[in-house]
Amino acid sequence: MNDATRATAAASPRISPDRLHAYVRAIWEHAGSAAQEARLVADHLVAANLAGHDSHGVGMIPRYVASLREGELKLNLHAQVVRDVGAVLTIDGGRGFGQVVAAEAMERGIERAAKLGVCAVGLRNAHHIGRIGHWAEQCAQAGLVSFHFANVAGDPLVAPFGGIDRRIGTNPFCAAFPRTGKPPLVLDFATSAIAYGKTRVAYNQGKRVPGGALIDHAGQPTVEPKVMHEAPFGALMPTGGEASGHKGYGLAAMCEIFGGALSGGYTTHADTLEKTSAIVNCMLSVIVDPNAFDAGNAEAEADAFIEWVKASPRAAGVERIYAPGEPEREMRAQREAHGVPVDPATWQQIHDAAVSAGMPADEARRWAAGVD
Repeated sequence: MNDATRATAAASPRISPDRLHAYVRAIWEHAGSAAQEARLVADHLVAANLAGHDSHGVGMIPRYVASLREGELKLNLHAQVVRDVGAVLTIDGGRGFGQVVAAEAMERGIERAAKLGVCAVGLRNAHHIGRIGHWAEQCAQAGLVSFHFANVAGDPLVAPFGGIDRRIGTNPFCAAFPRTGKPPLVLDFATSAIAYGKTRVAYNQGKRVPGGALIDHAGQPTVEPKVMHEAPFGALMPTGGEASGHKGYGLAAMCEIFGGALSGGYTTHADTLEKTSAIVNCMLSVIVDPNAFDAGNAEAEADAFIEWVKASPRAAGVERIYAPGEPEREMRAQREAHGVPVDPATWQQIHDAAVSAGMPADEARRWAAGVD
């Protein structure tokens, strides 16, 4: 799609979450997924859109279908425990759907942490595990604290601090703290200035990205997302920008090593560069039962801190100060009520992917026409 076409794209239609979920489920059932797998994938992708993270939502379907056709994404596989030493589990995903194998890895970690007080789970070789906050929320629903270091193995998109070409994945970090009778506190961010998927969304919508997020192939700052999708390729910048990008770069490096190396998976270097559409994630998750600590007032102290921070006088133009996880909850409520916006280019790409995955063209057209 050229710049002129993208600039004149129509406003994004809104699709009801239930219909979007049913469409995603149908796509993967036609592709060969068992009903439970198709449901888990739909659960995760639509939940990402509802939380406002369109970069990790249904727009991922075309790349997943391409990976499937290339023989990289494996359907109907499950997490395999390859080493169990009590409080440490090593789990291999076999390049099965990350939405399945990560959920199963967290289930095992949750069960073990509830028994022992803590469990470290090394998940390796999983096809894209999507929004990491989803897995932290799974732990929080069980009343457990967790923090997660993930790498995007062999898929460099981010320049190191001081460098000008792609060397590192977007390597997310996530942490969650559960609260009785209240939503958990959830921090979830890519260690790049923006997620790669956000450049895809901006590219499809004909929009620019914030300054400081991208450089072109010559290392010059740019706000044009096409540098991530058209040759010659540029790179994402580490979170923090010119002033403190060394911090984002450092955290990205530790996510690479903790997630990719400790799990027994792999890190990104010349010998591991991915040449297909596959997105391979490795993740180190540490899951902790807060009751195992001598901290009976932990929730009260956490709440007191949040109240203190939110009471700060606000800067000009700021309506409120958010706690971690609050923006996603606000967006979820809005989109559950009014539908999920999907831009026309992405919607067409999903339609084409559905047909490529095995859905009859007539059925795909009916789904594609069912916007609100």
